[in-house]
This record gives sequence, structure tokens and C-alpha cells, in this order.
Amino acid sequence: MRKGILIAILIAAAAVTAALPVAAQTIAITNGTVHPVSGAPINNATVLIRDGVIVAVGARVNVPADARRIDATGKVVTPGLINSLTELGLIEIDQVRDTKDDTAKGTNNISAAFRVWEGLNTASTSFAPTRNEGITTAIITPHGGLVSGQAAVIDLLTGRSADMIRRAPVAMVAQINSSSSAGTSARGELMSKLRGLLDDVKFYMLHRTEYDRGAARTLGAPNADLAALIPVVEGKLPLLVEANRVDEIEAALALARDYDLKLMIVGGAEAWLMAERLATAQVPVLTGAMSNIPSSFSTLNQRQENAGLLRRAGVRVAITATGGSDVTRFNARNLKYEAGNAVAYGMTHDDALRAVTLTPAELFGVSDRIGSLQAGRDANVVVWSGDPFEFSTRAEHVFIRGREVQEPSRQDMLIERYKPRP
Repeated sequence: MRKGILIAILIAAAAVTAALPVAAQTIAITNGTVHPVSGAPINNATVLIRDGVIVAVGARVNVPADARRIDATGKVVTPGLINSLTELGLIEIDQVRDTKDDTAKGTNNISAAFRVWEGLNTASTSFAPTRNEGITTAIITPHGGLVSGQAAVIDLLTGRSADMIRRAPVAMVAQINSSSSAGTSARGELMSKLRGLLDDVKFYMLHRTEYDRGAARTLGAPNADLAALIPVVEGKLPLLVEANRVDEIEAALALARDYDLKLMIVGGAEAWLMAERLATAQVPVLTGAMSNIPSSFSTLNQRQENAGLLRRAGVRVAITATGGSDVTRFNARNLKYEAGNAVAYGMTHDDALRAVTLTPAELFGVSDRIGSLQAGRDANVVVWSGDPFEFSTRAEHVFIRGREVQEPSRQDMLIERYKPRP
């Protein structure tokens, strides 16, 4: 039985790969309600794609005679969604160590040199169901320790890891909450260790030659980790800090101010309580809107209005999945429900759509290629049966770099296998 299922999966995957359209083609998505995100929605509009790139968007676009036409009458067309916090392709089976590549051992709970994308499993069964829900791009992040490592942006293509990786690194990930597995549960000690590490990086930058020949003082991390943190100290690489409680967020803001860091807050359950300060400091927040029940003492003031309140105060918000580790791994596909809940709890529809498209593209440095529907952008495009944030809406066509991807998920194959037949 298991052998038969495996063979069926391999055959289906091979068929999909063989059936992928070649890049050299022209596709016209016509008559849809197009949401460019970078501008106002356009009714009865056309998105013209050629050789994997968007060449025109608007109500008056000349469609070549040889173009493949997709009639989007009564449908909604948006950029592909971007999930800003995932472990897609890094964890396949939670209880099988050989399938987990999200956590490095490091030295002194510091793994700054850890490049998480180098363990990307391109054959992960989580990609297909995520892609089938309109998510075309994901940021894959490491986990654990004080400094977890470096994150990357990937497109959910079928192919080699080199084909999937759009940009790396795009951020350094750190954790300062009591569950960070950094050898202590005291937040003050975690912050002290992080400050000491950043001081060591500054010393290393100034005395690198002496340090390499053993003529300088001992530092708290290996050379590779110190070197990996230099772009963070220089303000070139964002530091993603997981922080939920008000005091954790305050500590992260103070750290960013003292070391002139480019900070992003992940989680931010209580961030709405300091929305004005986050806006003034121009610190973005990656958060969701699905959970209003505290999962720990760090999230006692969690509320589903969080994203809307932050955005209303002027904070840049990227919506991510919340509610447990499975949502960053096996249920990363639920992103549109998070966005829909954010709208239900006070965020505007336009802000919610931007929070899962253009804003994360801007935050992670890829907005020149994806996140909006504009001429010259890569054709990561989704045609929806209706409002993408409505529960019953389906992603009818998903394009990644101009190629339509229609791979059945494992769930689809199981439904087909066991559905009642005459």
C-alpha cells in the first residue's frame, strides 16, 4: 500500500514538472478585477505576461493574437501572496530528526553563520498545498538559541534549490523571550548576552587582523558568526527579534536605538500597546490575527485587533500565520485566513492585502521583482474565484515567474484515492 502511494506521488510530480509551460510564452489574464497593490484596483482589466515577466497591466491593454487567454470575468487578480515567517522545506515530520533542518547547534547558543536555505528540502510535501492557496513566495527562517541564523526568500517553484531561492540572506533571526532555548530563561540575561555579542562584533570589525592572528582578547563567538553579524551591526541586514511582551518589545527597541540596528519585531502579541512608539521608531511588526487566547504569560494582552491597530498608528505590518508552530510549517497555507481575520477585526482590506504582498516584499528587499502587479515585475500572479480573504474563495490559477503551477497536493491525492465511487 505505502509503495503504491509513493509511486503515485512520484509519477504525479514528474508529470507536473514535464507539463510546466516553458517560459517563452505570452499569457493574458483578461476582464478581471485587478489589484496591483502598488495602485488602486482596476475593473475589467488585463494582466499581460510575456516570458515570465509582467509587461502590461490596465483596462486598455492590446492582447497579441497568439497569447493564451484566461478569462477572469467576475474574478479577482492579485500578486502572489508572501508568507513572511515559515519553516517550509525545513521540517517535514516534526518527530523525525532527520527531516528537521531549522535549528543549528551553534556555539554559546549563537548560530549567526547558519544559512538555513542550505538545508532546503525541495521535495517537501508542504509546498504544494501552500502554493495551491495562492502563496507563491515565503521567507524561510531558522529557530532556536539566542541568535538562530540567517533567513532567505524563496519562490515555491518545482525545481532545484538554486531555482527557488530568490534572495539570501534577507535577515538575521534572534530571540529574547523566555522560551528561546538560549541557556537561560531570564530576559535580562538574554539581552545582556545579545549586547555583549554585538560589542564583540564591533571589536572584531576594528581588530580583525589582530584577532585572526591571536593577538586580541577572546570573543564570545567564533569568527564565522562574528563575520555574519557585521552586516547587522552596519545596519545593512535586518534583525528579526521574536518579542511578544511589552517589556520585550521595549528592550528590543532600546537595543536597536543603542546599536543603530534595522529592527523588525516578530510575534508582537502586545505590540498594539506601544503602537505609537513603534511607528515613531519606524520598526515593522510581523504578526497575525487568528488568535485571541493567550498561549503563554508573554501573550496575556494578545488581541485580534493587533494588526489593524498597529497599521492605523502608522506601523508597517506584515501579516504572518499565528497560533502555534504548525502554522509556520505544515499550515503555512492558512495565510489568507489570517489576513481575512485582520480585516474582520479592523484592518482595511487594502492594508491587509498589502500586508501579505508588497509590504513583506519591501521589508525583505525584493519589491523590485515581486509583491505588486506592475510592468517589469516577475509574474507571480494569482487568479481568485472571488475575494481572496473570503473563506470559500479558491485560487484558480497560480503563476510563479510566469509558469502556471498545478501540482496536486498529497491531500488532493488522498481525496481522489478514497472518495466514494459508483
